[in-house]
Amino acid sequence: MIKVFHGSYVKVEYPDISFSRDTLDFGRGFYVTPLRNQAVNWALRWKRRRRKAIVNTYGFHEELIAGLGINERVFPSYDREWLRFVVANRDGRPVERYDIVQGGIANDKVFNTLELYFMKLIPEEEALNRLKYEKPNHQICICRQDLIAQLLSFESAEEVEDGSR
Repeated sequence: MIKVFHGSYVKVEYPDISFSRDTLDFGRGFYVTPLRNQAVNWALRWKRRRRKAIVNTYGFHEELIAGLGINERVFPSYDREWLRFVVANRDGRPVERYDIVQGGIANDKVFNTLELYFMKLIPEEEALNRLKYEKPNHQICICRQDLIAQLLSFESAEEVEDGSR
């Protein structure tokens, strides 16, 4: 089991993917990260909207994945497959569906490159050239509600402020 985090404006003791949107990086699901700082940064975005910034902590029982026959996709880098998958999801186009998707997050710098590519202002090769210099953060998207209950165990919720990384 590893610790994972979810940045929000509320305590999320019982994650529910019905609150998720289809057009996120890896599609509809509940997103967590093993990088606390990444979750803090995401939560702090809510502060700009005059809401609380809450980091929820969970135990992620990754050791159970193999025994559950889960269809998992892991993107180890910002490569052509990651780029096409994320752009298709964000565009609402059909993609192969997975139970769990892991890989880099489209943070602000990566998002700028994606937007240029998405708007056809740069070709795919230029986007990939820019992305190769970015060190991927890490996100895990659990795309099935039944798996959330099996793989995540809520531990805590903590309000964070700027500088609490």
